[in-house]
Amino acid sequence: MLTPHNYLPRPLAIFIMVLCATLFAGNHIAARFAFDDGTGLLLAVLARSGGALLIMLLIAFIGRATFKIPKPLVKFQIAVGVLIALQSLCLYSAITRIPVAMALLLVNTWPMMFILASWALGKRQPNIKTFILLMTILFGLVLVLDLSAAFDMEDVNGDALLGIVLASMAAVFLTITMWLTQYHLAPVAGSVRSSYTMLVVIIIMGIIGLSEVVPGGLDLPQSSVGWLGLAGLAVMYGIAFTLLFVLAPRLDMASNSPMLNSEPVAALFLAYALLGQLLNEVQLVGGVIVVVGIVSLGFMDR
Repeated sequence: MLTPHNYLPRPLAIFIMVLCATLFAGNHIAARFAFDDGTGLLLAVLARSGGALLIMLLIAFIGRATFKIPKPLVKFQIAVGVLIALQSLCLYSAITRIPVAMALLLVNTWPMMFILASWALGKRQPNIKTFILLMTILFGLVLVLDLSAAFDMEDVNGDALLGIVLASMAAVFLTITMWLTQYHLAPVAGSVRSSYTMLVVIIIMGIIGLSEVVPGGLDLPQSSVGWLGLAGLAVMYGIAFTLLFVLAPRLDMASNSPMLNSEPVAALFLAYALLGQLLNEVQLVGGVIVVVGIVSLGFMDR
C-alpha cells in the first residue's frame, strides 16, 4: 500500500494532472481540425481507441495481468465498452456543432450526475453542502448555455441545439460507465478493463463503418491538416491516458483528481488560439462557476 511518502510532491502531481487535462482538451481540438478536413467520425474514434488499446495491452503484458474476467462480470465489461463507444460518438459529434469548451463543460458535469444517482439509489446520504454546490453548478450551466448570444437563434440553429443534446448524452453515458466501473468492475485490473473496453469500442466502430450506418464515417482526411489532426488526437489521448494510468498510484488521486476538471478551461484557451472560438462574457462567468463547482465537489468527495 502506498503511503504519503510514496506520492510525488504535490506541485508535481498537480502539474501532471493539469498536463493530462490539457492533453485531453488538445485531443478534442485536434479532432475538430480532422473533422473540418473531412475525416470520418468513426475513423477518429477508431484512431483514438486503437492507440489506447495498444498502450493498455503493453502495460497489461508488462504487469503480467490476467485477461480472464469472472463470468458474472463479463456483461458489465461489455456494457462499459458499448457506453464508451456511445460517449465517444456523442462527444465528437458535439464538438463539430458547438464550441469545444462548451461541449467539454457539459460532459464534465458527470460527477454531478454521479452524485445525484448515488443519492437516488441510496449509495450515499444527501447533504446540504453538496446540494448547494450542485445548484451552483446548474446555475453556471444556465449561463454557459446562453444560446441567444452564442448562436443566431433567429434562424433556430438546430445543429447547435443537437450539439448540446449530444454533449449532455455523452455526460450521461460517462456517468453510467463510472457507476458500473466503481460498483461492478472494481475487481478487474485497470489495464485489462481498459483493454477490453477499447477492444469493444473498436469492434463497434468497425461494424458501424462496414454497415455504412453512418455515411462517410470512415472517410479519410483530405489534406495534411486533417492527417495531423487525426494523428494528434490519437497521440495526445494516448499520452494523457498512459500518464494517468501509470502514475495514478503516485498522484494521490483522492486529493488531486479534481484538477482533471481543468480540461474545459484548457479547451477554452486552445479553442480561442487555434480555432478562433470564444464564449461571451456571460458564458465565461458560467464556465468558471461550473469548473469551480465541480472541483469543489471533487475535494469534498475525497
